[in-house]
Amino acid sequence: MSMKQTITIDGQEVAFKASAAIPRIYRMKFHRDIFKDLRDLEKSIDKNDPENSSLDLFSLEMFENIAYVMAKHADPSIADTPEEWLDGFNTFSIYQVLPQIIELWGLNTRTEVQAKKNFAQLTGK
Repeated sequence: MSMKQTITIDGQEVAFKASAAIPRIYRMKFHRDIFKDLRDLEKSIDKNDPENSSLDLFSLEMFENIAYVMAKHADPSIADTPEEWLDGFNTFSIYQVLPQIIELWGLNTRTEVQAKKNFAQLTGK
C-alpha cells in the first residue's frame, strides 16, 4: 500500500508518494540505502526548532534526492533528474519540507508493519 501527500514548496503544490518501491528506486538511482539516509536526516533535524537545524552539504543532497524520488514516484511526468526538478523552484527552506517527507515515510512504514501483523494473525503464524 502506498501513501500520498501534497506538500507546498515555494508556493507550488507538489505530490509525494511513499511505497515499498521507493527503497529500490532510490537504491537503483543513487546507489544508497534510503532507510539509513532518512534516519541520518531525521537525527540532523531539531524537532523542536527545525529552522535552526544545520545540515551539511551531503545531507542537503540526500534530502534533494529523497524528495525527488518520492515526487517522481507520485508524478512520473516531472523532470528526469533532481537538478532539473529543483530548477523549477526558487530557493525554499528544506527545514519546512523535510519533516513532512519524514512523516510521510513514517506513515508508510507504519502501515506496512501493521499489514504484516494483520496478515500473520489471519494466517495463524
